[in-house]
Amino acid sequence: MAIKLGVPSKGRLQDLTFDWFRTRGVELKRSGSDREYAGAVQGVDGVELVLLSAGEIPRELAAGRIHLGVTGTDLVREKIPLWADILTELAPLGFGHADLVIAVPKTWIDVDMLDDLDAACAQFRARHGFRLRIATKYHNLVREFLRSNGVADYQFVDSQGATEGTVKNLTAEAIADITSTGDTLNANHLKPLADGLIHASQAALFLSETAQKSAIETETLSGFLRGLNIPAGGSAA
Repeated sequence: MAIKLGVPSKGRLQDLTFDWFRTRGVELKRSGSDREYAGAVQGVDGVELVLLSAGEIPRELAAGRIHLGVTGTDLVREKIPLWADILTELAPLGFGHADLVIAVPKTWIDVDMLDDLDAACAQFRARHGFRLRIATKYHNLVREFLRSNGVADYQFVDSQGATEGTVKNLTAEAIADITSTGDTLNANHLKPLADGLIHASQAALFLSETAQKSAIETETLSGFLRGLNIPAGGSAA
């Protein structure tokens, strides 16, 4: 058996992950073509590379099927309730930065803060007879954020892509989505609320506390993390 390291299977996130490990003396390699989801860890014995989508990695970590995984902090918090009980965030990786924000139409000139949104929700329901719709795929994070800030009388519209377009298409009145530059929000005539930052996300290396390890695998894991200059409790230097 080996320590299993899950990393994103494609795209810029994979490239940056490979670069991060390379600068620390660990070479990650794909096997075969870009369509083949297999790879290897060179220069380290007893560590196996597993290529997965960034969205799958939190699930595999929680289930204990991989020992280590690189994914967004937003995905871990959204997909795993009480995630800190079963995962350890070992190190932020310094890339993949994006903010999960609440955004509303720019034409809503009187809605700039969460309190304004709460008032707009109440007015919307009184006027239309149904709750104001917020399009998002981050139901858990957004629900907890709005609850803790006293926003009520809304409903979610599930959106797994092109969330910014839902307002223009009249399937939602507001959105909660990831943004890195704000350009897409601006292009769709949306503005983030001044106090509507839900989570500042980035890629991070996580350790599964549920994955089973033999004594040899435990030693392999400890040596691997030492080589990356990551103490057992997390936070790379």
